[in-house]
Amino acid sequence: MNQPVPSRSLDAGALKALAHPLRVRIFDLLSERGPQTASTLAGLVGESSGSMSYHLRALAAHDLIREVDGRGTARERWWERPRGRIDLPGPDDSMTPSNRAAAQIVTSEFFRLRHESLMAYLNRSEVGVPEEWRDAGIVMTSHVDVTAEQMGEIRDEIRDVVDRVIERYRGQTGPGIRRVALRAELFDLPVTADGDE
Repeated sequence: MNQPVPSRSLDAGALKALAHPLRVRIFDLLSERGPQTASTLAGLVGESSGSMSYHLRALAAHDLIREVDGRGTARERWWERPRGRIDLPGPDDSMTPSNRAAAQIVTSEFFRLRHESLMAYLNRSEVGVPEEWRDAGIVMTSHVDVTAEQMGEIRDEIRDVVDRVIERYRGQTGPGIRRVALRAELFDLPVTADGDE
């Protein structure tokens, strides 16, 4: 029987540690590409290994990433993002001003990177993309009229489907395997001035 996917809500310290565009990028790269060293990450983002090591230690101090057990040397350490979902708190009026600013930085940067990767996928040339991968994805937007309670039920159903898929395919390796981004969005649209949705 599959165990539930672990979930972590970021506390104020972890949120502030992540509230730097480069750290969000590092966190995202470790999620996307798996374990990396400071050198490989530095090459991916165009930073020095020394700068990268500093940011890696800051993330590790708040358990956002960790050193990979049994891999690497004293000179070259491997880092990974722990398994599980991270629930990012959005900016909230009840937060302190500094926590609100940190939440805004983290949320904005995550969604900027998310949009950037989606646009790269949509605009990529098919040259070099194996034929079986060319039409394998889906990008769709639909609109539906629901109550807040129904929206919560839909959210839970989507989360359950995503969790099952993650558990089913986690850790697969071999020919024909590629890492894919699995995204789900569900949000209410603004109310118009006359009160109509």
